[in-house]
Amino acid sequence: MSTGISSSTLATIGNTPVVRLQHLVPPGSAEVIVKIEAGNPTGSYKDRMALAIISEAERRGDLRPGQRVVEYSGGSTGSSLAYVCAVKGYPCTIVSSDTFSQEKLRTMRAFGAEVVVVPSDNGLITPELFDRMREVLKRIVIDENAYWTDQFHNTDALAGYDELALELLRQTRHDGVAVDAFCAAVGTAGLLAGVSRTLKVHAPDATITALEPTASPMLSAGHAGPHHVEGIATGIVPPLLARGLYDRVLAIDEEDARSLALPLARREGIFAGTSSALNIAGALRLAAELGPGHTVATVTCDTGLKYLAGDLFEPGAAL
Repeated sequence: MSTGISSSTLATIGNTPVVRLQHLVPPGSAEVIVKIEAGNPTGSYKDRMALAIISEAERRGDLRPGQRVVEYSGGSTGSSLAYVCAVKGYPCTIVSSDTFSQEKLRTMRAFGAEVVVVPSDNGLITPELFDRMREVLKRIVIDENAYWTDQFHNTDALAGYDELALELLRQTRHDGVAVDAFCAAVGTAGLLAGVSRTLKVHAPDATITALEPTASPMLSAGHAGPHHVEGIATGIVPPLLARGLYDRVLAIDEEDARSLALPLARREGIFAGTSSALNIAGALRLAAELGPGHTVATVTCDTGLKYLAGDLFEPGAAL
C-alpha cells in the first residue's frame, strides 16, 4: 500500500488486496482466496498490462511522442490503454463492438479515446467478430501510422502480471499460506501466462488451470463457439499461452458463472462481472477436488460497476 503522495495515478496500479472466501466454499473443500483487481485505477487488472506495454514500447523507442496508440478490445484492455495514454499524453483509438458493455465503451471515451464500434451478430461474441475488428484496426494502423499494442502477441504484457504473482506470493506467505493451485479464464492469456511463469519459479508445486466457457472450448476440445462472457474465449489458442504454462484446462458453464455473481456480491461482498465469477466458479470446483488443507487462488478481473446496464445482477436473470 502507498505510504505517501504519488506523483501520478500510474504509481497506484497494483498492490491489490487478497481476501479469503467465507461463505460460498462448501464444507470439505480447500480454502479459496481471491485477489481483488478492482482496486486498480480503472477497476481492472488490465491496468497492469497497459502500463507495462506502453512503458516497454517507450523504453525501446518503438512508441514515439505524440504517436497514436491503437488496439481492438472488448472493453477492459481498451479502457486501461485509454487511461494510460491519457496520463502519458498519447492519442488513442480503440476498436470495439456493440456486444460489449456500454459502461466500458463510455469509460474509453471518458479517457479521451476514439472508439470505433464494429457491429456484432445479434450481440454474440464470435471469432468472426474479432476478425472484423482486426481488419478495421489494420486500416487505422496504416492510415494513422499508429502503434498497435497487439495484446494477443505482445510479451511486454507479461511483466505486469509477473508483479501480480509476486504480490500474491508476498501476501500469502505473510499469513503462512502456500498456494496449491491457481486458475484463471483465458482471453489473451497474458494474466495466466505471467502469473504461471512466476509461480513456476517461486512456487513450483502449484498447479495452473486454464479456464474457458463450455460454449467455446477451444483449449479443451479444439473448437470455438458463441458466448456472452466478455474478455475471454476469443476463438483462438492465444499465442501467449505456451503449453508448458498450464497443467490442465477446465470448462465452466457460463450460466454457473452468471448465477454466482449475485451471491458473490451479497454473501462475500465481491462485486464483479461474469469473467470474474467464472474464475471463482473454477476455483470452487478445484477446491472441491483438492479438499481441506489446501489453498486455491484466483482473481477478480474487474468491478461489477462495468456491468450494471445489463441483467447480470437481476435475480433470476437468464442468458
